[in-house]
Amino acid sequence: MATISVGDAAPLFEGVDQNNRTINLENLRGKKVILYFYPKDNTPGCTAEACNLSDNYQFWQNKGYEVIGVSPDSVQSHQKFVTKHQLPFSLIADTEKEILEAYGAWGLKKLYGREYMGVIRKTFVIDEEGTVSAIFEKVKTKAHSQQISDQFDLGLE
Repeated sequence: MATISVGDAAPLFEGVDQNNRTINLENLRGKKVILYFYPKDNTPGCTAEACNLSDNYQFWQNKGYEVIGVSPDSVQSHQKFVTKHQLPFSLIADTEKEILEAYGAWGLKKLYGREYMGVIRKTFVIDEEGTVSAIFEKVKTKAHSQQISDQFDLGLE
């Protein structure tokens, strides 16, 4: 599993979003990016996180950030999720788990004594030059925007 630290160059990636549009980090140079990894569309925690980021999307845009979600769900699943919750940002369908693995967001998990491979919920904030400026490994799904804002003292109220 990849280990990325604050100050490292963010791994380059390319993927397809819910609109079959290709999204890649290289084309986002000059913008700050909130890249968040989540397990599954339309599950309680993932919906809470997506809706929290969506509710604050204008704030993020005003501060110069792009929000991009990544999960192993399909393009079709993302289309339904975006439509149902009116999400204004891209969700990348990483069905091959290449981006998840590059960012260390795919690995061994444990639940009720059972071990399995799955998505490790985490968020990376990437600056305009492509450098990781923050990593959130304990994501507060219902208050993720506040969590990120507090890290950078951005004043989200």
